[in-house]
Amino acid sequence: MKTDSEARSEWHRSAPRGWPLDGFEDGGLIGATASTGTGRQRGRSRAEKKAHRDLRVIRRYGPSPARVFGAWLDPAVARQWLFATASRPLAQVEIDARVGGSFCFVDRQDAADVARYTGEYVEINPPRRLVFTLSVANHRETRVTVEIAPLSKGCRLTVLHENVPREHAEQMRGRWTGILFGLGATLESTATLFNDDQE
Repeated sequence: MKTDSEARSEWHRSAPRGWPLDGFEDGGLIGATASTGTGRQRGRSRAEKKAHRDLRVIRRYGPSPARVFGAWLDPAVARQWLFATASRPLAQVEIDARVGGSFCFVDRQDAADVARYTGEYVEINPPRRLVFTLSVANHRETRVTVEIAPLSKGCRLTVLHENVPREHAEQMRGRWTGILFGLGATLESTATLFNDDQE
């Protein structure tokens, strides 16, 4: 596992365009595991279980759960880190932050190189839980659950990304690690945008 400084330097690189969510090595996290999951997965066929994995990435933050949760749904803040890189915020961000509402994040390096991340909000329960579907380019729809647990100081955030194609699972886990590192960096740099009375 890499140190925080190694993860930080990797977050500054642009993600390659293979599978649009790849490009970061594992590092800078408290715990990251790929699991086969239970419950809903029991209904899947054996072939589907082998072809897909569920990923879990965990990170701690100093800010309150309300600030961390808000960063997922505020377009001005989300464009700085969610599916972005440190050197290039997203070109376009649309967020309809309600259950059944949709989002669209567009990363454009040039006219020929565009990555589009779209989905629908399934559950919004501030400041503890956010669930949404995620589609990237021509890949199948997956499901992401974000859970935020308060700690004595700050909070612990867990991302569960379900039904990731097995061949992209390790890349995706690394990508989420980079994204969540970016969330931390953005929270530090945008501290003045948040009113402490709202926390």
